[in-house]
Amino acid sequence: MPKLQLSFHTTFALKKEDLFKIIRAAAEEKGLNDSLDGLMQRTGLGNKKVTPMISWGTRAGLISEKRLTSEGEIVWRLDNCLESNVTDWVIHFYLSFGDKGLQSLPDKPAEWGGWSYLVYDFLLQNKSFTIDELQHYSALIFDQENPKNIVKNFKIVLRAYTESQALSSCKFLVLEENQYKAGYSRLPNPYLVGYFLAKLWERDFKGEGSVLTESILNQKMGLAPVLGIKTEALQEQLNALEAYGIIEQRRTVPPFQIIPRWDDPLALLEKAYEYDL
Repeated sequence: MPKLQLSFHTTFALKKEDLFKIIRAAAEEKGLNDSLDGLMQRTGLGNKKVTPMISWGTRAGLISEKRLTSEGEIVWRLDNCLESNVTDWVIHFYLSFGDKGLQSLPDKPAEWGGWSYLVYDFLLQNKSFTIDELQHYSALIFDQENPKNIVKNFKIVLRAYTESQALSSCKFLVLEENQYKAGYSRLPNPYLVGYFLAKLWERDFKGEGSVLTESILNQKMGLAPVLGIKTEALQEQLNALEAYGIIEQRRTVPPFQIIPRWDDPLALLEKAYEYDL
């Protein structure tokens, strides 16, 4: 049966001021190859907070093997205070895959844990919900989990989307009168959407020179759900990508196709930061 896989935070919520301290240490020559005492001294974080914050940075796609990832290096170079909406969306993108990143897909999102279940399953059916409703449906999926543990862990996940010190600028989820609501995303700029598309293309269509538009619109654990939009709205995003020369769309005769026009996904990520300057 699926496991919740959310205990990595040990009740420490995502706070970018703490994440900054870990990323700064990872950017140093020594990286995170240090003792706990050494990391405490270098980051100013307490002994119980260091490891959870490293886990946050790892799941956020910014840290791997105790050093910054290529994405982490770009974030540190172009937004080392973690203030940009671009950074918030990058973190959300990678958190949505649990700790699996861009591996080959599972049969069901819940197999990758509670975060993937929330983004790629639950929210597709529930655009407005309470924490009790999320707990009820999650308990049917993660039936080996204690209900109190489900609530405790999902509260940490939801805080990541609603608190200003986390990812609230994305508006992927908003909180109004104890109701969490999806479908109001402040969408990222076209270059960042292009970066997401390029990474998902590498995952599912690596080496393909073209892909059916329908395959992108309905891609499992794909672009539409991670942006929090419907397939109709995703077509509008694809049109914007074409306008920026990121893709080419062939729509004269069905079946419609998408042709990639990027060379390197990381170049799109850099342009996403330049776009927002």
